[in-house]
Amino acid sequence: MKNNHFHLNALQTLALGFATIILIGTVLLMLPISNRNGLFLPFIDALFTSTSATCVTGLVIYDTYTQFTLFGQIVILLLIQIGGLGFMTIAVMFSLMLRKRIGLKERSNLMESINSMHIGGVVRLAKRVLIGTAIIEIIGASLLCIRFCPEFGVAQGIWFSIFHSVSAFCNAGFDLMGAIQPFGSLAPFVSDILVNVVVMVLIIIGGIGFIVWNDIIEHKLHFSHYMLHTKIILSVTGLTILFSTISFMIFEQNAAFANMDFGEQLLAALFCAVTPRTAGFNTIDLGAMSEAGSGLTMMLMLIGAGPGSTAGGIKITTVVVILLSVIAYIRGREDINIFGRRLEDGIIRKSFSSAGLYLFMAFIGGIFILSIEGFSLHETMFEVISAIGTVGLSKGITPYLSIASQIGIIVLMFSGRVGSMSVAMAFVEQKQTAGLRNPAEKIIIG
Repeated sequence: MKNNHFHLNALQTLALGFATIILIGTVLLMLPISNRNGLFLPFIDALFTSTSATCVTGLVIYDTYTQFTLFGQIVILLLIQIGGLGFMTIAVMFSLMLRKRIGLKERSNLMESINSMHIGGVVRLAKRVLIGTAIIEIIGASLLCIRFCPEFGVAQGIWFSIFHSVSAFCNAGFDLMGAIQPFGSLAPFVSDILVNVVVMVLIIIGGIGFIVWNDIIEHKLHFSHYMLHTKIILSVTGLTILFSTISFMIFEQNAAFANMDFGEQLLAALFCAVTPRTAGFNTIDLGAMSEAGSGLTMMLMLIGAGPGSTAGGIKITTVVVILLSVIAYIRGREDINIFGRRLEDGIIRKSFSSAGLYLFMAFIGGIFILSIEGFSLHETMFEVISAIGTVGLSKGITPYLSIASQIGIIVLMFSGRVGSMSVAMAFVEQKQTAGLRNPAEKIIIG
C-alpha cells in the first residue's frame, strides 16, 4: 500500500523554517509597538525588513533607529541572530535546554543548516557554535562599549554595542547610527580604529564558517593539520583582503578617499575590502566611490565568504574550484589539485551548477527591476548583487523601490541566504538515477 504521508526533506525543512521565521518577524514588525509613529507598518515594508534581517542582508527601506522602537529593534536583532546561526541551531539549543532527545532527522536537518560534512558529531559542533557565538559577541560588545558608552550614554551605549556586535558577527549590516546620521551606517566612525577593527574582526570570524572554527579549535595553529576546506578558506580570505585593500587604496585615491590622510585611507580601504564579504556596513559614501571601486565591490559581493557561515555569496570554495578547474583545463590536466590533495569530480559539477544558477538569478532579477524602475544599470545591478549576496550595501535606491521591485529583492535575499541551489532543490522531487540511460552524443563547446 502506498504511503501518502507528506514528509519534508532537509532542504524543504530549511526553506520552510526560514520562511516561517520571516513571517513571524513580519507580523511583529507591523505592530504599532514596533514603530515610533505608533502606526501599523505596511505589510510589504515589514516583510522586506523581516526578510532582510532573517537573511542577514541589511538592505533597508527605513532607517532602523528612526523608524523602529526599542521593541522593534529587539525583534530585528533576534531575527538577525536566528538567521545568522540558522534556525535549526537555535532549535537544538532549546532541545538541549529541555533535555530532549535529538533524533536522526533533526541531526540531518542540522547538518544541512550549518553545512557540516558529516552527521556524526553534528550536535557537538552545534554546541560549539552556540557557545563560541556567545563568547565572540560578548567580547565584541564589550570592546564597542569603550567607544559607544561615552558617545551615547551608558544604557544606550550598551544596547548599541550589543546590537552592532551581533549584526557584525552575523554579517547582517543593520545599524542604529541613525541616532547620528540616518542611513549613514558607520560613516561617523570612519577614522575610529577601535570601532573599525572590532567590526572587521567580527565580520571575518562570522564569515569563515563554523566548520573552520571547529577545525581551528581541534588543531590550534597547526596549519598543516587542517582540513583542505579550512586551508582554502583561510588562505584565500587573507589573499582576497590583501589584494582588495591595495586595490581600493589605488582606485579611491582621488574619489571616496580624496579628503583623507594616509592612515584614514588605509583604514577605509581595509574596511571596504572586508565589508563586501556580505556584512553590509560602510564607512564611506558609496555614491562617491569610483567606477573601478564599485566594480571591485560587486565582485567581492558575488564571491562572498565561507560555506556554513553567517555570510552569503557564491562562496570562496565554489569560486576556487571553478578557477582551478579552468586552469586545469587550459593546461590539459584532468586532475584538480590544491595543497597536495585532489578534488573529487562531483564537486566540480556542483560548483559550476551553483555559481551558474546564482548568476542567472542575479541577471534575471536585474532585468526585472530595470524593466519597471528608472534606475541606472549600475545602481540596479549593485542592488541586486547586494541582495542575492545578502550583503546590504546600496547606492541609495532601496527606499525608492516599488512594491514589485521589493518583492523581487525579497526573493533574491531569501534565495541568497538559504542558497539558490537549495531553494531550487527543495521544490524538486529527488529521484534515483534511471538504470537505462540515453545514448551519448557530442556537441561543440566554446
